Amino acid sequence: MLTKPIVFEGAATALITPMAGGRVDYASFGALIDAQIEAGIDALVVCGTTGESSTLTDEEHRECIRFCVERTAGRVPVIAGTGSNDTAYAIELTRAACEYGADAVLLVTPYYNKATPKGLVASFAAIADASIKPVILYNVPSRTGCALTVPVCRELARHERIVAVKEASGNISFTAELAATCGDSLAIYSGNDDQILPILSLGGRGVISVLSNVAPAETAAMCRMWREGDVAGAVAEQLRLLPLVNALFCEVNPVPVKAAMAMMGACREEYRLPLCSPEESSRARIRAELERAGLL
Repeated sequence: MLTKPIVFEGAATALITPMAGGRVDYASFGALIDAQIEAGIDALVVCGTTGESSTLTDEEHRECIRFCVERTAGRVPVIAGTGSNDTAYAIELTRAACEYGADAVLLVTPYYNKATPKGLVASFAAIADASIKPVILYNVPSRTGCALTVPVCRELARHERIVAVKEASGNISFTAELAATCGDSLAIYSGNDDQILPILSLGGRGVISVLSNVAPAETAAMCRMWREGDVAGAVAEQLRLLPLVNALFCEVNPVPVKAAMAMMGACREEYRLPLCSPEESSRARIRAELERAGLL
């Protein structure tokens, strides 16, 4: 049984950041937040990878967090992406997110630097020391070149504010070892939409999802069915949505999901370089799967 507070159970959406004319489109962003909550999503993540945080200015990053917290108005937990490859900057962002009222922060492993295990422990501990809210670690080595290990997680689990891991390595054996070693001190969330049920079956608490941008009700329902014991229903929904999940990752995230949201009328299809519009073959695949899933 977990010995620390649980930030959320179920599905949290890793929100896109709508843009128009080179700026954050706050009107669309606000409508998206409201639609997510009305659809029954369990939590929201702002300024993560899917939110194009790496190309937001510092001012935009802070304003997006503040805006999301204010628009959500306590209806669901808000988790702010505040990780960086610069620990000092991550501390600044984390303190700002706490000041704005975020319910937790999400810290990606420091990309490009490729820190040693000792450096990872020291960096995450320093950020957690500066936080007054719970901390979720984010393991996505395919994007950062830097992976969490079970010993690092075991060491960091001793910190009272480090409460969870978003696990997106794709290695289900690693997830099993993490659950066996740290499952009583760290909640585990799937960071991959094609592994929601496998990670729930290992004791995971839910998912931080890209899919739920376009299918919030369905993603939340999948997690809810599992929690309520409808294993067959949850598995059926995972498998039904798998072709759509694959389409949403046919190019680098968040290019496909932003294109999908534009097709659904939720935002303009606008990115910041080096991200750009998907190939026409990808666009056709995304549209076909949205239609197949009944979302268009």
